[in-house]
Amino acid sequence: MIGKLAILPSKDQKFRSVMGIHFYSAVTIPIYFEAGCSENMAAVIETFELTRRFGELTAVDRLNISVDHGEIFGLLGPNGAGKTTTISMLCTILKPTSGTAKVNGFDIIKNANQVRKSIGIVFQDPSVDDRLTGRENLFLHANLYDVPTSEQKTRIDNVLKLVELEDRADDILRTYSGGMRRRLEIARGLIHYPKVLFLDEPTLGLDPQTRDHIWTYIKELKERHDISIVLTTHYMEEADRLADRVAIIDYGKIVALDTPTKLKKTLQGDVITISTKDPEKLSSVLTKKLEIQKTRIIGDKLELTAHDGAELLPKVVETADENKMKVEAVVLREPSLEDVFLHYTGRAIRAEESNERHGEAAIKRRTIRND
Repeated sequence: MIGKLAILPSKDQKFRSVMGIHFYSAVTIPIYFEAGCSENMAAVIETFELTRRFGELTAVDRLNISVDHGEIFGLLGPNGAGKTTTISMLCTILKPTSGTAKVNGFDIIKNANQVRKSIGIVFQDPSVDDRLTGRENLFLHANLYDVPTSEQKTRIDNVLKLVELEDRADDILRTYSGGMRRRLEIARGLIHYPKVLFLDEPTLGLDPQTRDHIWTYIKELKERHDISIVLTTHYMEEADRLADRVAIIDYGKIVALDTPTKLKKTLQGDVITISTKDPEKLSSVLTKKLEIQKTRIIGDKLELTAHDGAELLPKVVETADENKMKVEAVVLREPSLEDVFLHYTGRAIRAEESNERHGEAAIKRRTIRND
């Protein structure tokens, strides 16, 4: 598959008219180019001590990761962990403070234009025009990408079918739901056949049903198209379901990296969650009586990690009863990525931040920074 991509413009470019609409180069106006690869390689992305600082804050701290061709690679972490900053550097929107990376074999500093030819981006913040129809948005971006006129209709029909928006293609975008807009943005990101597609929090703010639908589309991209996907998310379930490998990032550092299954196996046991009025006392009793090593208190719940949870469970209830401690509920389950995150960081994933500054963040991400 030939990869082609939008090129971020320089600030001295003039107005450009497409479909009767005028655009200034301060917004991202891509140019359509054929994208090659500088070498045959298994890794489509490699980072080398990639670092970005903002004053005294180190947002990304000497990052070393490798993304294989054709895989879905998940960057999992809370807001502020460094996910979007990492993506911005890999997309050449933000320059590293030190270190570098290669995308599709091209250095993000020395070969920035070639990198931009090789990638597609679906930003965290909405970026489609709600005054146009879905089809008009796609025609608009096909023109901005300089997709040959003879190919535009076929490509647009294909991506609309992929995201199941054929029946709403000619409706004004203001009538679309949040999930439909997200699907349209994914379709737009595929028009130019990128080698690597970056999805920055693709299901942020969507309801569970819509999120599930978006997951299905992302899976299909990998299974049916020759494309590598880098996915940033702070949803544990999203990373678990979609990613071939997951890198858990926090405070700019990778704290764990492997397949979701192998990461969960590092905890070496089942998780028992006990609801009780005095979890600290119960923890002390169970640790002494049953020699349990891994315990964690979360609110009014006590979590235990054990090799054979099914065998241990009745002993836990019996021990609590012998010590006149009431157990209100008990849940036995296999470890989750949430448990992995807690294990490696020592705390729960931070709550979602306010959306108040998302518009400002979107503008910043669409500007090439040379500082």
